[in-house]
Amino acid sequence: MVTARSRPTPAGYRCAACGWRGAKWVGRCPECQGWGTVQEAEATAGRVQAATVPVSRQARPIVDVPMDPVARRRTGEPEFDRVLGGGVVPGSVILLSGEPGVGKSTLLLAVASHVAAMGARVLYVSAEESLGQVRLRAERTGTLSPNLWLSAETDLAVVLGQIDQVEPALVIVDSVQTVSTADASGIAGGPAQVREVAASLTRVAKERDLPILLVGHVTKDGQIAGPRVLEHLVDVVCHFEGDQGTALRFVRAVKNRFGPTDEVGCFEMTGEGIAGVSDPSGLFVSRAVGTEPGTCVTIALEGRRAIPVEVQALVVKSTSPHPRLVVNGVDSARVSMLIAVLQQHANLKNIADSDVYVSTVGGVRLTEPAVDLAIALALGSAVTGMPIRGDVAVSGEISLAGEIRPAVQAARREAEAKRLGFTTLIGPDLARLRDAIVEAVAH
Repeated sequence: MVTARSRPTPAGYRCAACGWRGAKWVGRCPECQGWGTVQEAEATAGRVQAATVPVSRQARPIVDVPMDPVARRRTGEPEFDRVLGGGVVPGSVILLSGEPGVGKSTLLLAVASHVAAMGARVLYVSAEESLGQVRLRAERTGTLSPNLWLSAETDLAVVLGQIDQVEPALVIVDSVQTVSTADASGIAGGPAQVREVAASLTRVAKERDLPILLVGHVTKDGQIAGPRVLEHLVDVVCHFEGDQGTALRFVRAVKNRFGPTDEVGCFEMTGEGIAGVSDPSGLFVSRAVGTEPGTCVTIALEGRRAIPVEVQALVVKSTSPHPRLVVNGVDSARVSMLIAVLQQHANLKNIADSDVYVSTVGGVRLTEPAVDLAIALALGSAVTGMPIRGDVAVSGEISLAGEIRPAVQAARREAEAKRLGFTTLIGPDLARLRDAIVEAVAH
């Protein structure tokens, strides 16, 4: 018998709310920011005995491990299935987070209705709304189904009991921060409660091969509320993004144990609910392309999906000693850099004392460097008053020396541009920014 020795752990102090440990007492826990929750902890044993490993659990070479095929269940929402990697894996736990009012409950209610319509029983646990409120939303969005079972509970023990009683094929809990258990200390939504609730639901999912979808709240910074261990416990973490001023919504997977994390699902919020958008090409391009100065189309990448996006720019003479820069959908620091490059390397000197406005169409936000060339050409077109041709699509990063660098996955962008009818593609083939402006404007 081999004995593994370790240093004895000092008693120290422990937070009763989140479990944080420290060598000295503090009035406020540095982990969960709770006041008066740090208490003196008991000393732990300092010797660990090595156990005899059963034959069935012995380590083996990875090449000898059999591959089990993963059977996925379709959710009925193709865009959501795209993000998950083809569907929901039995026994998986999926966490969907997003801003309040973005449409998380509407999306999951639609998923529940689709799965129930396939003949499977679904349990929807609403810990924030009453049964009547959920029924009203289902009436409005047309997601009623006799196989969809509703429950308005906040007690974890009751939720587990209803899982035993209903025996569903899919469970949706909205939300994990509002469910609590008597086995953990602290209030509902606290680190200890969220960790215990998530761990219990994950254990049930693995034991029964039961997929569970959890709704997660976010903080003011956009991070998932609760301890970081919540994201480690679940198998898939998805973020539901979108501006409430527009109907467009995106679902992105930031963690996926069963598929890629570079897929994006596109949805549109309507009065009748939420609908997937399989081809969002027409949402981000207006009719002014090729006719009005200050517009340029770029091929942006959202995950693996190439989407044409129109960038609009307006340059007007400033009436104040400090010209304004207003942007929407792009990085303001990047636009400031491109303005300096245009002055220095494209001889657009009059842009320095002008108010500059840059925006994207459709509310989409562009953060990749490949949009640099579209912003620069839109600004150049706005300054010169010469519109860019309607058959032109651009992509490329611009350096401080005025050089055009290639964008990542240029072949995919080019294929999408040709599919949409753009016959002239401007990119790193024209090495200088000034040459690209001359090539893009209408002759």
